[in-house]
Amino acid sequence: MKDNELVLIDEDGNETLAEILFTFPWEETGKNYVVFTVGEEVSAAVYEEGENASGELFPVETDEEWDKIEEMLAAFSEDNLEEGEEEE
Repeated sequence: MKDNELVLIDEDGNETLAEILFTFPWEETGKNYVVFTVGEEVSAAVYEEGENASGELFPVETDEEWDKIEEMLAAFSEDNLEEGEEEE
């Protein structure tokens, strides 16, 4: 597994590979967030580190958190667009 990949395991034990776009801490909530893609879908979750380099994902709970995630995603997308333009 690569550093930018995440294995999601559903209730039935099925594994899905996700690509991590970025992570960020938010001091206001004291939580760490991970933004990732599964296929064409972009999603996010609260990440808590566990033992042995594993961790757990929890649902994003508030509209305020979603607003912050959307703000960070917009900045991430803008940065990637600018990098793409510089490479041309």
